[in-house]
Amino acid sequence: MSESELEKDEMDGGNRPPRTAVLPRLGDVLPSLVQQYGCGKTLGIVLVDGSCLGKIERSYGSEASKVALRNLSALVYDVAADLLDGDEVVVTGETGRFEIAVAFFRGDGGGGFYRNELPSLARGVEKAIERQGIKLVYPYSRRMPRFSVGYAAVQRNPFRGAENQIREALSEAREDADLQARMDARHRRRIFQAMVLAGEVSSVYEPIVDVSTKTVYGYEALVRGPEGSAFRSPLALFDAAEEEDLLFELDCLCRRAGLEGATEIPTGTALFLNIRPTSIHDPYFAPDELVHTLRRTNLRPSDVVFEISEQESIENFDAFREVRDAYRALGFRFALDDTGAGYASLQAVIELEPEFIKVDRALVTGLDTDPARKALLQALQAVANTIGAKIIGEGLDTLEELEVLKELEISFGQGWLFGKPTPLRAGNEG
Repeated sequence: MSESELEKDEMDGGNRPPRTAVLPRLGDVLPSLVQQYGCGKTLGIVLVDGSCLGKIERSYGSEASKVALRNLSALVYDVAADLLDGDEVVVTGETGRFEIAVAFFRGDGGGGFYRNELPSLARGVEKAIERQGIKLVYPYSRRMPRFSVGYAAVQRNPFRGAENQIREALSEAREDADLQARMDARHRRRIFQAMVLAGEVSSVYEPIVDVSTKTVYGYEALVRGPEGSAFRSPLALFDAAEEEDLLFELDCLCRRAGLEGATEIPTGTALFLNIRPTSIHDPYFAPDELVHTLRRTNLRPSDVVFEISEQESIENFDAFREVRDAYRALGFRFALDDTGAGYASLQAVIELEPEFIKVDRALVTGLDTDPARKALLQALQAVANTIGAKIIGEGLDTLEELEVLKELEISFGQGWLFGKPTPLRAGNEG
């Protein structure tokens, strides 16, 4: 949610400040809470742990994390306003913590409050976070944030200091949020691991088109998780695999799905398959086994292009050369994926000498109206010509961009201009 959207959503009524107001810290309102916390009252606290925002601060600075925390604050503030009666206090937590707390008091009969009202508020906050998702941390992260919610309640004990009781309730709510986060993580791991063990991934295929003839030259295999699951997208799949230390296992599954789904690939078209440095250690990917698998798809090694991530290749050129040399000897070809215009990209091109250079969509989008992008592509085309490689422009969305690729004599294009990725079907024509 942007700051301008927050400004449009200011709230009226009661003692609540506008949504855009910076929430007070717990320490600032503690004297007021102590004063309200009289005998016979029960204090309820719902706490949202936003420690995941620490990564934004480390990457983009404190102002970025403050924007994300303000987005979270506004969301929690609204949920509390909808579900409670207006006497709640919404605060940021203790100094040095990314957390939002909702504190409110109830009189006698706190049992129903603890059984119903507190968990309802916690669930309401959780559901609101799920709905907002990446909007809470955009543009600083494109990954779903992991906020956890906990709650606690404590009755006033006149023999004890009210301030200490309030802080203990806050600590209990924090521990509850931490426990919930660990339970959620265990649940995610079990679901993800079951999916990997069952091999429940599939491939869709995006066409790569010859710019001059506008015919399909090949298809890139793109992985998808189970339909309707939290792991449907490639980003969610690989984020989870990295978190659960199952990258190798998922990578093996992706290649198998890409090959097995290509049984209907049209004759004469190439299959582009993403690989990692560890691919050479996959028994299913061993040269003899791979050639045997290709026979079932009517593909020859020369029909298969292995895509190497520029970022991963930069991390270890020697490892990728090992993969390249072993499979190039059998007739397989290679593409350098996500290539930009910086020195690192040029170094990867020179070190790996791929047959194809896939230019990142950041250089292709708006190509027809941006002379700088056009000049950079011309430079990359000159490098490609020198080593005998062909360029593939990724992320094509318009015919105008396609025409500029043709003008620059770039061989191939890929993007939603030619259709979204789909499973291959018998009868697809090149």
